[in-house]
Amino acid sequence: MAFAGSFWFLFVLGWILYVICPIAAAVVAVVAWRRPARPLTILAVALLAVTVVVAAVLPEGAPAVVTAITAVAAVAVSVAGGSPVVRWLLDRTTFDEREGLHGGIVVGEREVLRGGEVIGLLERLAVTGAIIAGVPEALAVVIAIKGVGRFTELVDGPVRERFIIGTLGSWIWAAAAAGLVLLTRS
Repeated sequence: MAFAGSFWFLFVLGWILYVICPIAAAVVAVVAWRRPARPLTILAVALLAVTVVVAAVLPEGAPAVVTAITAVAAVAVSVAGGSPVVRWLLDRTTFDEREGLHGGIVVGEREVLRGGEVIGLLERLAVTGAIIAGVPEALAVVIAIKGVGRFTELVDGPVRERFIIGTLGSWIWAAAAAGLVLLTRS
């Protein structure tokens, strides 16, 4: 370890905290996904922020076990935690759209954007995995598949707005979670 002297325990303590925070964020994110509650969503965001601060203070790359544990926690945080975050964003920006029986919104007599939550889960899994694996080309494939798959539904302004906000919120959350893993690498 390059971090010499009598402060080696701070280095170890820092990496332990770096592992505990994403694991706690993953647990909170799963609970917030299954039982939506704004305070839980805020707590998951705060735990990710604490993890970033801890990474900024630590002097060198993490041991491999820290990176591995962080990767598993980051995927869980990304996939499960993105749903409450995106839901919160959509609640803040949508208007008087009526929700359909299958999770979409009703425009005229037709329900559009059905299955958005499941698509979001898969999308965040793919985005997080691509970033962690270091394959940015996969991100282009993910967005192309999503755009082509939803193209015919994007005829109305509120539908396009919901699609863009949901997609950007989902991608930002997934990238932030994947970024935790990148911070462990030297």
